[in-house]
Amino acid sequence: MATARDIMTPDCQCVGEQQTLVDAARMMRDLDVGALPICGTDDRLKGMLTDRDIVVRCVAEGADASNTTVGQLAQGEGDLVWVEVDASVDEVMQTMSDNQIRRVPVLENKRLVGIVSQADVARAMPDRQAGAVVGEISQDR
Repeated sequence: MATARDIMTPDCQCVGEQQTLVDAARMMRDLDVGALPICGTDDRLKGMLTDRDIVVRCVAEGADASNTTVGQLAQGEGDLVWVEVDASVDEVMQTMSDNQIRRVPVLENKRLVGIVSQADVARAMPDRQAGAVVGEISQDR
């Protein structure tokens, strides 16, 4: 049975919680990604930052992205959603569906080792099953 390790994008880059949102936006641009894991100085996952977070929670509120840190937008650790590296693909898809998230960090020994995105699921699963997950994630609740 396939696991998160089998379908994840490994070696993802983190943005530090003390970096500015401008730094994060530039990283997203340079890496051609729409989200970055937020890591603390101890390299532990602190949250996820999306391009939408920057726009909706900073720019749209009139805040200065060059003076706002990534950590200021990070959700509380109790809100973190992630999967273990050995979670089955079914578990990964269920986690994404249940939480309506397009990307889920993958941890091993409490350290970030990769990310599973909708695209990773689509490549790994039959069309019908991948389509069902995308539909669940995108559904208004």
